[in-house]
Amino acid sequence: MSARLPADVGSVGVSGASPVASAGSSASGADRQIVAVRGVQKRFSIGGDTTLALEEVDLRVEAGEFVSLIGPSGCGKSTLLRIIGDLTAPSAGSVEVNGKPAHRARHDRDYGIVFQAPVLFDWRTIDSNVQLPLEIVGTPRRERAQRASEMLALVELSDFRRHHPWQLSGGMQQRAAIARALVLEPRLLLMDEPFGALDEMTRERMNDELLRIWERTGTTVIFVTHSIPEAVFLSSRVVIMSPRPGRITRIIPIDLPRPRDDATRETPRYFELVTEVREALRGGELRQPAQGKAADEAAGRLGT
Repeated sequence: MSARLPADVGSVGVSGASPVASAGSSASGADRQIVAVRGVQKRFSIGGDTTLALEEVDLRVEAGEFVSLIGPSGCGKSTLLRIIGDLTAPSAGSVEVNGKPAHRARHDRDYGIVFQAPVLFDWRTIDSNVQLPLEIVGTPRRERAQRASEMLALVELSDFRRHHPWQLSGGMQQRAAIARALVLEPRLLLMDEPFGALDEMTRERMNDELLRIWERTGTTVIFVTHSIPEAVFLSSRVVIMSPRPGRITRIIPIDLPRPRDDATRETPRYFELVTEVREALRGGELRQPAQGKAADEAAGRLGT
């Protein structure tokens, strides 16, 4: 997948590493580090206005982690995810994925991406959509059919492989998007509010499904969300971002035992962590100086 095509697409003891990754715990810290963000800044210019979207962002993500980025609208969460995925370039700083520059990692297909919209092609069947990345890289027909079949089984869509996207619910379409992202076996999965458009019950069910898939594959996940309960339920760590210009103000380890299920959402520790994340977000808002109206409007148009 040499073009910037949206490739869709990641447990765990209390430590936060996935069961698959835990098996290789003897690996060095350098080998286990999947993402390294150093001093990243991002500026956008519209007309005569310049908006500083991100300022001096540093982040390390290790193999098998599930890390959520959360912050107020316009704080640069999605912008940071796109910089990691080499969909936009930083104005300053550097990003490494799998020990190589983000640009090289993209060409080496080291990660998959799942957006809020599934980005499936309506004229192709679900099976054909999942096979698409393999077609692009020239995988033989028999191999790509087998790999797509495995991924559809993983997301429990085998019975719908011959359906078209418009025949499936929103949640099922996102499962197909996740299957497509995983078909190239990436080490990293970037997810930009993939369940934001779903109703609450479907969203919780998709959270359960995502954790099941993550635990089976061991893929490292960076997940953008506006939902505090979702971030706490899914994550190994929750990264708190300030209002614009986005900075990382705090990183909260999530020590809920795994596997997690509906009962997890009823535990006292879960509610404590939800409160801790909420208070950390409010603290960041209080510390952040007010932004100019023109800059707010500019960044809002950019969807940061």
